[in-house]
Amino acid sequence: MPTTVPAHGNDAAGRLKELADATASDSALRRFLHGLPGVDAVGLEARAASLGTRSIKTTAKAYAIDLAISMIDLTTLEGADTPGKVRALAAKAANPDPTDRTTPRTAAVCVYPDMVATAKAVLAGTDVKVASVATAFPAGRAALPVKLADTRDAIEAGADEIDMVIDRGAFLAGRYMDVLEEIRAVKAECGDKARLKVIFETGELSTYDNIRRASWIGMLAGADFIKTSTGKVAVNATPANTLLMLEAVRDFRALTGVQVGVKPAGGIRTTKDAIKFLVLVNETVGEDWLDNTWFRFGASSLLNDLLMQRQKLSTGRYSGPDYVTVD
Repeated sequence: MPTTVPAHGNDAAGRLKELADATASDSALRRFLHGLPGVDAVGLEARAASLGTRSIKTTAKAYAIDLAISMIDLTTLEGADTPGKVRALAAKAANPDPTDRTTPRTAAVCVYPDMVATAKAVLAGTDVKVASVATAFPAGRAALPVKLADTRDAIEAGADEIDMVIDRGAFLAGRYMDVLEEIRAVKAECGDKARLKVIFETGELSTYDNIRRASWIGMLAGADFIKTSTGKVAVNATPANTLLMLEAVRDFRALTGVQVGVKPAGGIRTTKDAIKFLVLVNETVGEDWLDNTWFRFGASSLLNDLLMQRQKLSTGRYSGPDYVTVD
């Protein structure tokens, strides 16, 4: 039996019915979410820290670096973004190291909706996806019709993936059904045209119990990915909150057969950091998630460090400061 679901059903059919019933009303959803076992914060953080001490040797490290590069959503989400900056970032995603054509491409480029068409033009003919934030990113403070229009604009411009933010105010006020229905509405807008990543902004949810509840809301609402953060607050992705979300997607698949991806974002800057997260994935959910279809890094500076470390492994020395572009 999965560890994060109340054990009311005695068989798989019973547990599936319980999940269906959980979204039937606001009160049912509240009962389900508050019936989830409380998170042992000390145990969670200790396990995340322990997994982070695993030693990765040369051959495995080379594999991990290439895997991490292939999982990056190379991101620029600044008010000062220009078409030129986005074109340069997209070109880097498609060809991260012009001196070594064996370097994997990144999974995606993540931009604001008005920059989707610019990125899409550069990435035409490649397998690099264009992801767009939407739904009044990063605060999520807008009416639903505005959020849906934001999503629609991004998809019409060519976005392959939508990274939406939940209404944290509604969640923290206990309006769980409002959050779930909003995710469902955005998912319906995406249809089969774009995969949906749901951002919780874990640094604003305050407790691990809230992160667990938000994870289940996202999955029950049909998210293709659950994502930690916008990268715009003080606390973003951590090994502990990512481990908690990995446990949630593991348990959700055990109950439903549906696989959901995980995307830690914000604050992951070094190869050492990335490898720690890959170990978390391998040890918690296994090889099925060790692929950019199901695991991503939301990052801007991580790629540069991975490229430097990759070059060090292949040549035995670090290149000069002009080896990688400054994004």
